[in-house]
Amino acid sequence: MGRFVTATDALMDYLSHVGAREHPAQARCREETLQMGRLSVMQIAPEQGAFLALMARLTGATRCLEVGTFTGYSAMSVALALPPEGRIVALDVSKEFTDKARDYWREAGVTDKIDLRLGPGVETLDRMIARSEEPFDFAFIDADKGNYDNYYERALKLMRPGGLIAFDNMLWSGAVADETVIDPDTTALRALNAKIQADDRVDMALATIGDGVMMARVR
Repeated sequence: MGRFVTATDALMDYLSHVGAREHPAQARCREETLQMGRLSVMQIAPEQGAFLALMARLTGATRCLEVGTFTGYSAMSVALALPPEGRIVALDVSKEFTDKARDYWREAGVTDKIDLRLGPGVETLDRMIARSEEPFDFAFIDADKGNYDNYYERALKLMRPGGLIAFDNMLWSGAVADETVIDPDTTALRALNAKIQADDRVDMALATIGDGVMMARVR
């Protein structure tokens, strides 16, 4: 068995300092979201934001999709990495949280790159498919876990061949590896991990970044 890094507090602090280059608006978003108590766990880590930005650049993305925007850190991370013509369609159900996001996006100068659409994610994606919207190059999914499989199937219809879909929380703090944990969210994530691993429509890798990022490249 290979060596694996143990995520100590000291290592997490180190990652926060050297694992990403943050725009001041990203830092403010992260710091202010951390003051939201238990809700703050919905925010990605700075090194995850840097990873998403790098993936967008590596795929040459100009059209990106996000399902689950919260206070805007991930959309901002990707938007900052996009070329001037790049755009993100960001889906969320909360006006309260995304109003905060809009403030950070203005500070970062990326408002014009982000098309925020409020409403249930599955319904919004279905409308996008029905309208035959232009294919996406990169997608990040970080929303309600019970719908992850629904988001996956719809994202597959919206991506171009070679496009990359990234899912957050796919290790679920290790719960997916514990078969005694059978709550609905854990069960849904465990099932999707297995489905993507066996799915010949995509190339895949599950990375131990943040709470686990599953990457599926559309063939």
